[in-house]
Amino acid sequence: MSTPPAGTTQKRLLSRNDYLAPLPIPTGEEPSDVLNTIWRKNDVFVDIGNYSIASAVMTIWPGVMVFLAMSYFTRNFIPDFSQNILMLGLIIMALPVFFLIQGLFREVPLPVRFNRQRREVCIPRGEDEYWIVPWESVTAAATQQSSVSQAGRATMGLLIIGFENPDPQAKDDNKHFSFGFNCGGGTTAMALWECIRSYMEIGPQAVPDSQVGIPRYEETQIGSIITDLRKGDLIMVVWGIFCITILGTYLAEKLQNLKLSHPPELPYPDIIEWSKPLPPEQWAKRSAALETAIAKREAELAVQTAQASEDRP
Repeated sequence: MSTPPAGTTQKRLLSRNDYLAPLPIPTGEEPSDVLNTIWRKNDVFVDIGNYSIASAVMTIWPGVMVFLAMSYFTRNFIPDFSQNILMLGLIIMALPVFFLIQGLFREVPLPVRFNRQRREVCIPRGEDEYWIVPWESVTAAATQQSSVSQAGRATMGLLIIGFENPDPQAKDDNKHFSFGFNCGGGTTAMALWECIRSYMEIGPQAVPDSQVGIPRYEETQIGSIITDLRKGDLIMVVWGIFCITILGTYLAEKLQNLKLSHPPELPYPDIIEWSKPLPPEQWAKRSAALETAIAKREAELAVQTAQASEDRP
């Protein structure tokens, strides 16, 4: 499956595609794990997952709150409407809530493991099946789609990472695998991709630590509000309360921590051995093509940075 070279951008009236790999050259963005995709990180590998029960909660919660608020504030002067809107909300939200509860009892999908010492990627494909693909063959693209309505312009986007089955005899329905991250596309998707690219090309110190599982108290929703209150930052306190009550971030945080308090390990015996450290002299090296592409891209970014500095007043 061929893709445009990394660094290529295709723009249309209501869409934009930024191709980031192969080859994985710098994007110019700082690594930012905006979706907590880093589940486990060490000197040998990083596990990347796209499971997020929190996003489902934050999608469902505002709808529930809207129906409850409409029913509550009309209960005294339009009782029939209050009851009807409550029943309508129950009918509309029952199915999403059911799927959410069902998802809480399912096992968390296995992550994709990027091994920087071997410069390879392990993609789980079942209980007994996995792929090992070269890092430099991985494809990545940031895509954005916009729509225009009476309410204005709405933009959605993804970071899409793709892999090719190394088995030349694989069936057509098992030749390709990709997973997407709902991060909005554009620079946000590039910053998320940089978490993986910088880990593989620079090292673990270049990317954020894993934030999944049970965070420190001051990093929780309630802890952040208490900290802002002590600082006297009332705007952030109000914003924190709004997020908890209207957006459902507190429940989302707790359910996410519950499911990812112990991120799943890859169960394959061969991959356990594959994930062990290698002596530095056995580490895989960049290809000559990637070395050239990175040098060219870094020179371009240096020129852009210099021009931006000159344009500042």
